[in-house]
Amino acid sequence: MRKREKMSSVDTAWLRMDRSTNLMTIVGVLILAGPVDYARLKRTIEKRLAPFRRFRQRVVVDASGAWWEDDPTYDIEAHLHRVALPGRADKPELERFAADMVSQPLDDSKPLWQFTLIENYRGGAAILSRIHHCIADGIALIGVMLKLTDADATGDGSDPVESPAADIEADAGDGDETDLWKQLLAPVTTAAIRTIGYSGKAWSTYLEIISQPEKATHYAKVAGAVTADLVQLLSMPDDSPTRFKGKPGVAKRVAWSEPMPLDQVKAVGNVAGGSVNDVLLSCVAGALGAYLVEQGDDPEGVEIRAMIPVNLRRPGKELRLGNRFGLVALTLPLGISNPLARLAAVRTRMEALKDSYQAPVTLGVLSLVGMAPKALQTRLLDLLAKKSTAVMTNVPGPQQPLYMAGARLAQMMFWVPQSGDIGMGVSILSYNGGVQFGLVTDKSFVADPHNIVERFAPEFEKLLLAVLLSPRGVALDPVVVEKNLFGAADGDGHQSPHRRAASGARRRRKPA
Repeated sequence: MRKREKMSSVDTAWLRMDRSTNLMTIVGVLILAGPVDYARLKRTIEKRLAPFRRFRQRVVVDASGAWWEDDPTYDIEAHLHRVALPGRADKPELERFAADMVSQPLDDSKPLWQFTLIENYRGGAAILSRIHHCIADGIALIGVMLKLTDADATGDGSDPVESPAADIEADAGDGDETDLWKQLLAPVTTAAIRTIGYSGKAWSTYLEIISQPEKATHYAKVAGAVTADLVQLLSMPDDSPTRFKGKPGVAKRVAWSEPMPLDQVKAVGNVAGGSVNDVLLSCVAGALGAYLVEQGDDPEGVEIRAMIPVNLRRPGKELRLGNRFGLVALTLPLGISNPLARLAAVRTRMEALKDSYQAPVTLGVLSLVGMAPKALQTRLLDLLAKKSTAVMTNVPGPQQPLYMAGARLAQMMFWVPQSGDIGMGVSILSYNGGVQFGLVTDKSFVADPHNIVERFAPEFEKLLLAVLLSPRGVALDPVVVEKNLFGAADGDGHQSPHRRAASGARRRRKPA
């Protein structure tokens, strides 16, 4: 009898999110500076994925739930393909190929992953990867991809990378879920537990915790905060109507930027008082707002909500497959043209989210819906999708050059899937001293995502200029910035468009 393992409830939730209009597949592109020997690449992938058993297991669903089962016909050649791009084999052709693959479902009779070697990209090569979200989240998959690389061109793909078996083989399962419920369910009342109808490990954990009265005050505070964040998530109004929202179709479009210097992004954040993430998300908001203007839409007062993944793994567990992240809802101000005022708004809202329980709450919700009937999961996710326009994720990659099957890895990018009717995904990835933006959009919403991606660098340059021209110590004081950089008012005493946008944002600004 073939070995079977029960899929965790969180991973089951991601498995069941698949729709023809939004597949739950994480798609990545690795751009290599030189040609790649197919046999060497095949040997590297086969040997170095061997310790990750999920890549040799298919998914089986029956009345008792979803299971991982060893694939008796597993063959690496069913998962590794080779193609040549048509025409000039340049970036537009690769973007079209990647967009087509985003919409192609994986073969569910086999392990849910596939690599495609593109042998003629820009005189070198590229590798497009597709891995289903139920196998792992972005943080874990970056670790997997790094196991396929070497520090120099001499790496021999015939030798598997040495890694502690426990770090690789252990997947997010019952142990982590028990810890989660200790955090989320222990503080609630017995009546609430019975109302939810949850039993087993969570119930035992609850009885254990309430036997320690010295912790009652702490758990009461946590319970109140968790309840408040859950209510806030479910009661958020639907997101602003923009051309970025609607009913998605099957066809997608993808684009990615050229790398920006990561050290410059860090320097701007240090001077302006924001994090690297604040700076990058502010540039995303500026690019989206500028695109609306180009399309003839008025972005003044427009704010969109983005769901941002938050890694909840313990340190040292980055190679554990499965999904171990929560989501926080960030409201991005698209109508603020003043780059420093926009950065200040993003920073304020991100700071408010850091003190919330939204991330573990959403992970707990996913765990619950993964155990619930699929119809209930669909209704709940559709409810959350109405409240969001995009999924935006920032994954830190290695900061030194890497090689794959002897070829130098020049760039790497990935695109996150969107659940429900969400039609936009923004990915930010840092690698080898640079940071890149990737964008996937529904074709019916945005048919030309490259026109958004091309605005990221100019938005950062505006922010950099504003920081350089600001008096020291007041980089994030929008009032001073408007006076010194944009002017307080025009000759008739009316505010300039820049000032109006920033002033309106200050009146509206509140934590997400």
